[in-house]
Amino acid sequence: MSTVKNFKELRIWQQSMSLVSKIYPVLQDLPVNERFGLAQQIRKAAISVPSNIAEGQVRGTRKFIYFLNISLGSLAELETQLLLTVQLNFLSNEKTSPLIIELESLTRQIRALINKLKG
Repeated sequence: MSTVKNFKELRIWQQSMSLVSKIYPVLQDLPVNERFGLAQQIRKAAISVPSNIAEGQVRGTRKFIYFLNISLGSLAELETQLLLTVQLNFLSNEKTSPLIIELESLTRQIRALINKLKG
């Protein structure tokens, strides 16, 4: 961890940025009346992940763990919201499953980093 000089070097930050980029186009398939409701919540949760990783990394190890935990909460929120889009028949499983698989992988990686930082 000490070799990381910039949050942009972190694989979890890079992957979370990629996840945000993949989520935005999928949200275009939501019904028009949901583009400012559920879609906005999904965007906020997705954007929160790399934002908190970046903010935490620049604040030092103890704060980093705190912000990584916030990122985990945002990932859980994001997964819930994506599952809701399927349950409400707004999006298909085919559209959301790859995103959920990616966010589950990111969740595991963040948990592993937290455990490593706790030492």
